[in-house]
Amino acid sequence: MPQPHYDLLVKLLLIGDSGVGKSCLLLRFCDDAWTPSFITTIGIDFKIRTIDVDGKRVKLQIWDTAGQERFRTITTAYYRGAMGILLVFDVTDEKSFADIRNWYKDVEQHASDGVRKILVGNKADWEEKRVVTFEQGKQLAEELGMEYVETSAKSNTNVDEAFFKLAQQVKDHLVDQGITSNAPGAQAGNTSLSGISARSGTGNKGGCC
Repeated sequence: MPQPHYDLLVKLLLIGDSGVGKSCLLLRFCDDAWTPSFITTIGIDFKIRTIDVDGKRVKLQIWDTAGQERFRTITTAYYRGAMGILLVFDVTDEKSFADIRNWYKDVEQHASDGVRKILVGNKADWEEKRVVTFEQGKQLAEELGMEYVETSAKSNTNVDEAFFKLAQQVKDHLVDQGITSNAPGAQAGNTSLSGISARSGTGNKGGCC
């Protein structure tokens, strides 16, 4: 069989309230694209991008979860196989920031031991609407034991940085465990790709990302 074109296969997860821009971050990172439309994720969606981390080819399998409460049972089932999780809030939405503590509790309850985490404050370009300061975001991240990055999918600010930072943490953790390659048929978790719902809805919502 041909050898895979990567050294490590890493599963990342995007979580956070609906409308904070998780899907837009994923679209920007994987396709370098952005849409002003607010598209609700139904259940789970995912994209793949392969990057270089310290000379290792790391294939990122990035899962985008629905933020609505009615999908919580579906999305928490995907926590267990995640190796890295981006907890995303909207810097123009105080509730989404406050809800990070609830998302963090879900991670603690459902995710595997040793999962790497990063806090992401999205829509940082929308300064006139900002209600959560950089200092508040950084303080919460430190309290929860994470790094903090502010991003804008719209202006493509720090999007790569957020994903690369998390990928670096996961890669370092795997190396510490003595895992230098999981490419030959390895899976980042046991979550099946079958039964995936994509997206639905195209209602416009200004500044979605």
